[in-house]
Amino acid sequence: MAEIPESHPRRKSLISRKIIVEATKKGLLADSAMIAHGRGEAFDYLLGEKTSDIAKLSIKESAARLISAKSPVISINGNTAVLAGKALIRVAAVLQCPIEINIYYRTEERMELLYDFLELQRLNVSKEENPDKWEGDWKVAVMSVKILGREEDGRIEGLEGPRAICSAEGIQKSDVILVPLEDGDRCEVLVSSGKDVLVVDLNPLSRSSKMATVTIVDEVSRMADLLLEYVITDSSDVTKWNNDSALKESLKIISNGSDE
Repeated sequence: MAEIPESHPRRKSLISRKIIVEATKKGLLADSAMIAHGRGEAFDYLLGEKTSDIAKLSIKESAARLISAKSPVISINGNTAVLAGKALIRVAAVLQCPIEINIYYRTEERMELLYDFLELQRLNVSKEENPDKWEGDWKVAVMSVKILGREEDGRIEGLEGPRAICSAEGIQKSDVILVPLEDGDRCEVLVSSGKDVLVVDLNPLSRSSKMATVTIVDEVSRMADLLLEYVITDSSDVTKWNNDSALKESLKIISNGSDE
């Protein structure tokens, strides 16, 4: 793919597309990864490729729930790993929670590739300066983030086949899950088991969006950067969140041509 000029109005979106293409070639992603990404990109275009006010409120609510959780976990698939892996490792370091690799098309080879990829990302993040307004030993915080998912020692009750596989120390144990790009059936089962499921999905009409406890209708890398800011600086309490109302607000933005 050709170099994208700094002046291009959709430069960030095109860079994300390039990242997905290259990661697929390396075997990190399933063949369907670009289809899923393209679907999300279309919705992001309708949202004006920016984080809406209602998305910011959703991110703030998600931050409050993650902070107050007893056993939070960040569950990521391949697309999320390559687009927002570093940012979510930063969030996990601040929260001191694990990250679980959990993919729909699970193969041992892909799991190993994603695990190695995230281990390298974690090492690189550990060498960064402290995030703004965060105090502590950043290297220690980052390197203590557990990368889970290879164990296959947990099960999600109510599901069958590969979708039921999870980490006993991650999703199975958790009370609050941040899970970008989740499968609708799994989301429903996790919510019905009593867990708070915080979904990131650019499609406010998807089954995952409708089933989630809190849905963040935003692009995953933009969301992750803002979530980091909120988990460090925001002290808001968990609210009686009305997810249906929030989804309707996102649909209004789409129907009005991204004008808020």
